[in-house]
Amino acid sequence: MRQELLSLPKGLAEEVSRNLVMVARLIDEDPEQSYAYARIALRLASRVAAVREAAGFAAYATQKYSEALAEFRAAKRMTGSVELWPVMADCERGLGRPERALAMAGEPEVQKLDKAGQVEMRLVAAGARRDMGELDAAIVTLQSPELASSAVQPWTARLRYAYADALLAAGREDEAREWFAKTLEADKDGATDASDRLAEIDGVEFVDAATLAENANDDADADFDDEDDDQDDDQDEAEVAAAERAGDQAEYYDEDDDEYEPVEDSDVDATDEIVVIEDDERDDERDERDDRDERDERDDRV
Repeated sequence: MRQELLSLPKGLAEEVSRNLVMVARLIDEDPEQSYAYARIALRLASRVAAVREAAGFAAYATQKYSEALAEFRAAKRMTGSVELWPVMADCERGLGRPERALAMAGEPEVQKLDKAGQVEMRLVAAGARRDMGELDAAIVTLQSPELASSAVQPWTARLRYAYADALLAAGREDEAREWFAKTLEADKDGATDASDRLAEIDGVEFVDAATLAENANDDADADFDDEDDDQDDDQDEAEVAAAERAGDQAEYYDEDDDEYEPVEDSDVDATDEIVVIEDDERDDERDERDDRDERDERDDRV
């Protein structure tokens, strides 16, 4: 790439280089932003093969397969290299043309690929078979010396994973589990989700620590709310009991009242006093008071 950029004026080369660095840095974590930088580089230096290739990968990462294919073809014409052949075939798959991807898998360019490129082409061809509903053919396509080898290469995990996934899609669960386990052995960097697929087959469900902590907090809040409710209930009951005791304070009763009922000793506090006044007694007191008043008036006149 450096050699290609040397053909540009120094200032322009530096600007293009900065944009290509951002394309590579963001293509996995932020494909859309990576694509934006690729478009800037493409506008500045569209005749540089490395720029066309970078623009192709940025478009591919954002599933703009038609644009990606055009950029890869341009880069291939400029360099004469066939190393982009597998990803070009995969663009055909992305465009809904798996038969073209299969046709490319049989072209002479495949024989010019290095071992990694040939394995990648096999993966694309198997994917095209699956796109066409040919699961058994996809499984056969992936069966190869590279798959059977015990040596771990950069492509080993992806090849084993694709084979396990195809087996599972075909309903061959036991074999799929075996190959997911083999994938896990080769996948030291965690590039695949083989461990999750194994757990899914085994019926194991994982819950992350954050979810467990959140559930624990929810339970604690619920217990606290229940405790508050219990305290409120106890307070309400105490207030009701106090009101009932206040209503039970001693009153004046009339024994002639039909609704009068004597109060049980056990229900009355020792300091309470019930005063019962007879109607006849009230009349006698009134008469006696009146007689006394009349005598006083006579004495005053005399």
